[in-house]
Amino acid sequence: MIRLAVRCASDVADRVLPALLELAPGGVEEEAGQGWVEYAVYGPRGEVPDVGELRAAAGDGLVEVTSTEIPDDWADRWRDFHRAVVIADRLCVRPAWDEARGEGVDVEVVVDPGQAFGTGAHATTRMCLELLLELADRGEAGGPLLDLGTGTGVLAIAAAKLGWAPVTGVDHERAALAAAAANAAVNGVELDLERVNLREEVPELAPTVAANLTAPLLMAVADRLREPPRWLVASGVLQVEVERVEGAFARRGLSVDERRESGDWASLLLAGRVDANSRGQLDQQRR
Repeated sequence: MIRLAVRCASDVADRVLPALLELAPGGVEEEAGQGWVEYAVYGPRGEVPDVGELRAAAGDGLVEVTSTEIPDDWADRWRDFHRAVVIADRLCVRPAWDEARGEGVDVEVVVDPGQAFGTGAHATTRMCLELLLELADRGEAGGPLLDLGTGTGVLAIAAAKLGWAPVTGVDHERAALAAAAANAAVNGVELDLERVNLREEVPELAPTVAANLTAPLLMAVADRLREPPRWLVASGVLQVEVERVEGAFARRGLSVDERRESGDWASLLLAGRVDANSRGQLDQQRR
């Protein structure tokens, strides 16, 4: 097994990550330090992606590309690094083999990432979960929710357990949809799962939308919006990108209700400008 790592300056990470995801759409591992971000992908020798295009994407911001051979039992040993995450002492996202951390919380989401992206440990996912909890506390759960780029289904499953229904998750990767379906079954929730390429189309929106995507994808979604949802939780955004993302959604009638930051990352809770007639229709959908 080969670990291919790309380390770049933080201020060009918004160009490197989308380019790397094009080459390795199943997801990447991320580490960050002072002024740098490192992304890594894993695969058999001869099957890891050619990252030559990333040098062009990053320009002078690329620090280094390294290739490291790792033990053949890595597929089992990675479990040592996949730990439970507890959000606000109320919601726990954990692997099936880490049962102790799920005790005493209100909502528990059990996730096996498989070959898809999303375990709940990344700052962008944690902030999305915090914002979903906040919306639920405001009494906004209970209606339809759409999860754009569902990955392993973490946000969709959490939303279903917090009271949203029906919950739809969309993703372009078949591995992600398979992982989300399996995780939904383990958690005893129903998800409607659809294969959609968000670079080409945006499905019909629900009153509440979660979108943990890269900034370029979020802006592509904004460009295709016909009307704003009531609430949009947007994440996957570096702090250097957040104003551009805010502007893209502002042009579609969404304003910032809350911005959260963690390290280099930011997440947004966006509120749609909805007229009285449309808001009444949305309220009917939520009942």
